[in-house]
Amino acid sequence: MRALLKKVLAASHTIAGEAENGVEAVEMYDQLSPDLVLMDIVMPHMDGILATSNITNKHPDARIIMCTSVGQDEKVKAAIKAGAKGYITKPFQGPSVLKEVESLLGQ
Repeated sequence: MRALLKKVLAASHTIAGEAENGVEAVEMYDQLSPDLVLMDIVMPHMDGILATSNITNKHPDARIIMCTSVGQDEKVKAAIKAGAKGYITKPFQGPSVLKEVESLLGQ
């Protein structure tokens, strides 16, 4: 998933980093303060919902887009409640990913 998203975004956006799990994502956010995060709901060590909550508790203005599978409505609701500003569903389509990212970045 990360490789596909990187391929879609790299042509028009700078990729600050990639985390392999939720714990690493929280630590990297603290270090890098990125403009935007794409976060998978399902990750080892800490899921994306808890990682999003941890990030937005410390950084209320964080912009996080949750990546989820089709049919995960309850998890998407939990992610939005945790502070995610949007979501995209797998399988990803390049134009829809870019549209969501650029909408959140105000481009």
